[in-house]
Amino acid sequence: MRIARATRAQVGAMAALMAGSPLLRRYGVTETSARASLAAAEQSGETLLVAADGGRVVGLAWLIVTAALDRSAYLRLLLVAPGSRSRGVGAALLGRIERVARDRGCRHVVLLVTRTNRRARAFYARHGYRHVGDLPGFVRPRIDESLYTKAV
Repeated sequence: MRIARATRAQVGAMAALMAGSPLLRRYGVTETSARASLAAAEQSGETLLVAADGGRVVGLAWLIVTAALDRSAYLRLLLVAPGSRSRGVGAALLGRIERVARDRGCRHVVLLVTRTNRRARAFYARHGYRHVGDLPGFVRPRIDESLYTKAV
């Protein structure tokens, strides 16, 4: 597995991974909207990383660096393909994202997790993220989010 900055050639595979996620579909993500969001992220200078295995995209991470919240970076998305879960892909992407945040002068990484996503919440807790509160209906009505943070 190799983790690197996403290329334009990988956008289609990234968008397909996003659109194929049952969780992201709850947020209204389609392949078309994913492509548009990824293009806007690239244009804005946001960090898009992919995990590739034999040329196939098996995971992605999306980081937005901001001066807000004491120079925090916002992990907008960490997504691993279903067949590649529990193989260290998410941990490797998260570690690289944390290094990028630190290298860009950030003091913290913050993220939102769907409150009912127990697997993701446990994953972030195992990696040192602290649950700081819940945000009912913050992103979408009737979907509650949990806010996590970690000093990097």
